[in-house]
Amino acid sequence: MALPWARPAAAQSSDVYMCKGADGVPEYRNGNPGNSKDCKRLNLPDVVTVPGSRAGGAPSGGKSAAATSPTSFPRVDSATQKSRDSERRTVLETELQTEEARLAGLRAEYNNGEPERQGGERNYQKYLDRVARLRDDITRSEANVASLRRELSGLKD
Repeated sequence: MALPWARPAAAQSSDVYMCKGADGVPEYRNGNPGNSKDCKRLNLPDVVTVPGSRAGGAPSGGKSAAATSPTSFPRVDSATQKSRDSERRTVLETELQTEEARLAGLRAEYNNGEPERQGGERNYQKYLDRVARLRDDITRSEANVASLRRELSGLKD
């Protein structure tokens, strides 16, 4: 017995016409082109649709794809993994310290929204641009610090 969803099905199709629009731009229309004289019927191949997998997403064999890894998949012993985790923690802590130092420097320069004017900022707009850039840099640095702390909190001890 053939299953109706196991074979491709031709989609419902209608005639497609290419017409010249008012400004000369081509327009594509389904079905009847209407009263337009500048329309040509396009000879397009039939559209074929293939149904997707079942709603559960499981293959037809009934086994879950993520249940087991192949036997040829490389394994890492626990000592090597602990070494890698320790190295990763060290790198993240170093990045966090660097980013916190950068953030402290930016906040000191920002001076609560009133940084010292520099010699090249005779034009007040240049000063305002630098203040806005400092504010954006502080926001970005705060987000980086939060992200690094979140990543460090997720590491295994």
